[in-house]
Amino acid sequence: MNKTIRLTALLAAVLTTAILPAQTTLKEAVGKYSLIGSSLNQHQSAGLDARCTAIMRTHFNTAVAENCMKMESLQPVEGVFSFAAADQFVNYCEQNGLVPIGHCLVWHSQCPKWFHVGPDGKPVSREVLIQRIKTHIATVVGRYKGRIHGWDVVNEAIEDDGSYRKSPFYNIIGEEFIDIAFEAAHAADPDAELYYNDYSMAQPGKRATVCRLVERLKRKGLRIDAVGMQSHNGLKYPDLAEYEKSIQAFIAQGVKVNFTELDVSVLPNPWEFSGAGIEQNFQYDERLNPYKGGLPAEVQQAFTERYMQFFRLYYKYRDHVGRINLWGVSDANSWLNDFPIHGRTNYPLLFDRDYQPKPVVNEIINLYR
Repeated sequence: MNKTIRLTALLAAVLTTAILPAQTTLKEAVGKYSLIGSSLNQHQSAGLDARCTAIMRTHFNTAVAENCMKMESLQPVEGVFSFAAADQFVNYCEQNGLVPIGHCLVWHSQCPKWFHVGPDGKPVSREVLIQRIKTHIATVVGRYKGRIHGWDVVNEAIEDDGSYRKSPFYNIIGEEFIDIAFEAAHAADPDAELYYNDYSMAQPGKRATVCRLVERLKRKGLRIDAVGMQSHNGLKYPDLAEYEKSIQAFIAQGVKVNFTELDVSVLPNPWEFSGAGIEQNFQYDERLNPYKGGLPAEVQQAFTERYMQFFRLYYKYRDHVGRINLWGVSDANSWLNDFPIHGRTNYPLLFDRDYQPKPVVNEIINLYR
């Protein structure tokens, strides 16, 4: 009799386990396969947004600094480093169980003006710029050695057509500036993961050049762990088939894929808007801000399905995904409220303006479960 009772109890337990949720949070479901997290602004990483911290602790296991680790923030004047906000970000991550990601070491934008010029205002020599890159990276990565899990070493160096962006780094040094940056980052912290990060990665031309870049770095014996596919997506872009081709192509190069800066804009796009180039700016037009009072049900459903299209891909390639990073915690503080048109009301993230999870959160959890 006792044995029958025990077996009945065991069967009931198994059935209950099968019926009740095995995971209730994103980090419990997705986190079995990859890091999942969000960017943080300085107000949030200072611990001044309690609702943000609650979400980060509950649903996420990683975080990336939105701005405070970029070049102009860390070294506004040559040789004068400002680490207060970056230190605060790393401390916040450690206190809240989040794996910190460094973003970003070399980027043509948000780079201090002095970095490429001499006292006469003219471009510096190749040798001087190389030394400045090495000094910046050695100082920054060295400061956080053993505390930062991985670094976006170079950001947005390639155009959509596959040509190299004619930034001062490229114009003075050539494409080798990327190799120099990766080598310097590895020397400063041999245990840190290193990534190349860019937007519009579904573009065939950009895909091909990034693959050649990874191949070149590896051929030279340099470390590169993953390619970051910035995923500032919309309801109708990018083309999912091309997006998947890029995932497959990067995996074939022997690196993992990070889905970085993820969001899904629901607003109409200005003519010729694309990617995430912050130089883009368009005049406000009421017709391009149609959801000031909230999303219609059909748009909310389209938003959920669009997110699930991407997450189905992330799940499909889960053994090759290193990290999934949203670009913002809630709709209230998304950059897409002001980009590429200031003053709009957008709804691109997993948590709404009241920091409540949208229906898509449970859909993602169920997918991974």
